[in-house]
Amino acid sequence: MSPAQKILELRSLLERHNRLYYVEASPEITDAEYDKLFRELEGLEKIHPDLDDPNSPTRRVGGAPLEGFEQVAHPVPMLSIDDVFTEEEVFEFYQRLQKNLGRKSITVTIEPKIDGVATSLVYREGALDYGATRGDGLTGDEITANLRTIPTLP
Repeated sequence: MSPAQKILELRSLLERHNRLYYVEASPEITDAEYDKLFRELEGLEKIHPDLDDPNSPTRRVGGAPLEGFEQVAHPVPMLSIDDVFTEEEVFEFYQRLQKNLGRKSITVTIEPKIDGVATSLVYREGALDYGATRGDGLTGDEITANLRTIPTLP
């Protein structure tokens, strides 16, 4: 199989698993299996920039908003950072922070990632006004009624 064919195969496979995870809420593979496919695609795209596609799963954040929910535009885009899996990747990320911020020392906190729905909560005068899922990063599903069922949410 050529690199171009492998890239197309991985993109198609990841699109399918994105749909199953984000739209149908019925994933068929583990997060670790998904991450392995994703990183394989990232590696191939890096080696073959001539096969770049702005619609590649490696270039998108989250999923499209779902039908049946009111859509909300985020006041500030909800972005994402790449996962890291090794100490070397953590150190490389730290070095990029130093370079981009122009600082020699930066205090950071590192925590394990817990998968779940990323949400944005908007409060007005100390009270929850509305909440939305990340969606595509610019627009998400309005889920305020769902959030109000969480007794510990301020």
